Amino acid sequence: MNTLLIKNGTVVTVGATQVADVFIAGETVQAVGRDLSYTADRTIDATGCYVVPGGIDPHVHMQIPFMGTHSSDNFETGTLAALHGGTTTIIDFAIQTQGDTLTNTWNQWYEWANGHAVGDYSFHLAVTDFNDKTCAELPDLIEKRGVTSFKTFMAYKGALMIDDRQMVALMHELKRLGGLLTVHAEHGDMIDSLIAQHRAAGHTAPRYHAASHPELAETEASGRILDLGLACDQAVYIVHMTCEGALNRLRNALYRNQVGLAETCIQYLLLDDSLYEREGFDGAKWVMSPPLRQPKDQAALWAGINQGLIRVVATDHCPFTLAQKRMGESDFSKIPNGHPAVEHRMELLFSEGVQQNRISLSKFVEVTSTNAAKIFGLYPRKGTIAVGSDADITIIDPTQQHTLSAATHHMNVDYSAYEGWKVNGKCRTTILRGQVAVEDGQAHVGKGHGQYLKRARFTSPNQL
Repeated sequence: MNTLLIKNGTVVTVGATQVADVFIAGETVQAVGRDLSYTADRTIDATGCYVVPGGIDPHVHMQIPFMGTHSSDNFETGTLAALHGGTTTIIDFAIQTQGDTLTNTWNQWYEWANGHAVGDYSFHLAVTDFNDKTCAELPDLIEKRGVTSFKTFMAYKGALMIDDRQMVALMHELKRLGGLLTVHAEHGDMIDSLIAQHRAAGHTAPRYHAASHPELAETEASGRILDLGLACDQAVYIVHMTCEGALNRLRNALYRNQVGLAETCIQYLLLDDSLYEREGFDGAKWVMSPPLRQPKDQAALWAGINQGLIRVVATDHCPFTLAQKRMGESDFSKIPNGHPAVEHRMELLFSEGVQQNRISLSKFVEVTSTNAAKIFGLYPRKGTIAVGSDADITIIDPTQQHTLSAATHHMNVDYSAYEGWKVNGKCRTTILRGQVAVEDGQAHVGKGHGQYLKRARFTSPNQL
């Protein structure tokens, strides 16, 4: 059994920050404490560095079929890029094709990932066609395959969107079975109407994507799904929340003591809608749904993190090359939605959050790893540094400065959404299940190293 000893680092968990050693045997943590005297096959000196739980990104899309193409990262390239950035586990969205079964959907995503993923992975299942047959599949998926979170779309009518009646029926089933509903909250009909208006007026530029997805569309849908959750007495997790209006709907929902959970994504904390005004077609790099918002929304989201309203910072990683983006060069509504971020989430949040005193080290660990592990049934195997937990650990050197660029990142895409961004802090070493996966920019694991993770049921808000 291989052993590893991390010495003299500042070990950060949600509960404690302490200078300590971590002893790992095989795939799990065996001891955490000061001046451990274990003899190990290898010792890593982490003096001056932060030793944090490996990141968990619960919102990614690897090789997803979308808008007539596929996202440019597959499970091999995407999870390897994640490891370079300190993220050891992803949860991808397996999206049902209308008319197909959820089981077939799981099988297809598992075929894409199994034997290919470099980091650990699991799936949410996106339900785009909820009926009696789909409903009958839920127990097997939850009990045997460990899929305990399911997504619905309130937008993308005709392809992904289901109606409120279907969402209510799904919520009732998930409450009975121990599943969690996650939701893309945008008013689909409002968006479709605005897209049609802009196209009819001859508006083709990327800026009209943002204009067609206003804050009000997200605010209304967020409030509506929270109301439906209250009516069903079921927890609701809103993905990629972007704006002050939606955050206030969540705040009001919590006043009435319901379980409402939200994530935001790193781009919504750092980038704003002025990027859509870039010259020519350049703004297409940041076409995503929901779109980037205003600086006032960034301020609200940072506050929401510190207030405990936003539990997770994810990425919605869904990269497309510039050539793929140009599918919508003459029509903004045909630009594939998404941007690359899985490699940069941890370092950007550390640099712009911790180093700028916007969030604490404990909050950083909470929103990049621990909360996702608890919400999605992976804790305490993942999401913490504790005896018996998987030895998923990231060592961050706060003194290392570097600049983000497409020339140096590992994501399979030919541009960077953060080109030239100067980052203070570097994920020096990433350890996955006790094995050094990436160190000083060099990968030490490869295709097929990642494991599929079955997840526990969502049973109670007390597990948070």
